[in-house]
Amino acid sequence: MSTPATSMNALTIRLDDELFAVEASQVREILDLVPITEVPNTPAFVGGLINVRGRVVPLADLRVMFGMERPEPDEDTRIVVMEVNIGGEPTVAGILADKVHDVTDIEAASIEEAPKVGMRWRPEFVKGIGKRNGGFIIIPDMERIFETPGDRNSPAAASEERSAL
Repeated sequence: MSTPATSMNALTIRLDDELFAVEASQVREILDLVPITEVPNTPAFVGGLINVRGRVVPLADLRVMFGMERPEPDEDTRIVVMEVNIGGEPTVAGILADKVHDVTDIEAASIEEAPKVGMRWRPEFVKGIGKRNGGFIIIPDMERIFETPGDRNSPAAASEERSAL
């Protein structure tokens, strides 16, 4: 007998001063900061590549998509290697985290849709807002972030990002 999911098993990470949660089932591993090969003429969102066990993996910075400050990495900075569906295909990508906290369950009943107003983040990139210990946890829509816009890797999209900042 199966029961519907009553909670989200999530890895919590900090970006700037906000707490985010990503599906723990999508996380492959968590790495200390490794050398990043910058790729010229790419948008800041995915501006580098890393070597993960001999495999070339794009490194994304969600802070770019959420319009956050991008401080220099410190001893808490980590890379979360995840599998994300991009265009229907599972793709391995890394995301920068200012700090990785823990794996926790977020009750499904405590997750609400992102409000259309009053948020500092683009609502289309937020799958939901969870509540835990009296605070909020942002649940990013990783598929939408990586897919939107489809031509994010083009120089034109990069120019749009810079002009929007």
